[in-house]
Amino acid sequence: MTDQTSAGTSSKMLRVLANIVSYVFHPVFLPAVMTILLYKLAPQSFAGFNVIGFGRRPLPLIAPVLISTVLFPVVAILLMKGLNFVESIRLENPKDRIIPLIATMTFYFWIYLVMSNTNAPFLLRVLLLGSFWAVIAIFMINIFFKISMHTTAAGGAIGMIVVLMLYSPVNMVLPLFLTIIAGGIIGTARLVLSAHSQSQVWLGYIVGFLVQLAAYWYLT
Repeated sequence: MTDQTSAGTSSKMLRVLANIVSYVFHPVFLPAVMTILLYKLAPQSFAGFNVIGFGRRPLPLIAPVLISTVLFPVVAILLMKGLNFVESIRLENPKDRIIPLIATMTFYFWIYLVMSNTNAPFLLRVLLLGSFWAVIAIFMINIFFKISMHTTAAGGAIGMIVVLMLYSPVNMVLPLFLTIIAGGIIGTARLVLSAHSQSQVWLGYIVGFLVQLAAYWYLT
């Protein structure tokens, strides 16, 4: 009886940790977090960039990305939940993902277009284009097969670090290793919560990784 209770407690704690990981590493945060990370890892790539007359400080660079890729999608999903367009803000049902993904596509395309027209740093344009393509890929795949958006984001982060390794002479082995570890934790969390099957998790990694490399080759 004690062993069963202990196992049940451990299982609950594991699910709590998995939920925390799922929220902290939510895919909606990826573009903003990766923008900051790219700025920290390769500041020379952002030298001289000016966002609509605000100067060269990182805040004006991050702010529009944060607004377009985090604030707008979150507000849109909350509005859809309030209007009963979706059953849950977690978007676990593939049908619930359709309208939010279309809205997110719009926001992502807009910020990519803005950054392209303001001659944004190459790495940032790769990130935003890859993120936009990732949402399109998720939308298309979601019609036939559920895919993990969390691991798509994780795969995109790994892909972006690989892009940085191709683009910059700076040693990126440690950031790549840490990103892979984080991606593994994210995938494990989704499996612990039974939110996805292993194939859905791996498909997410592959799609996220490939779209970032595709965006790099497209813009090169």
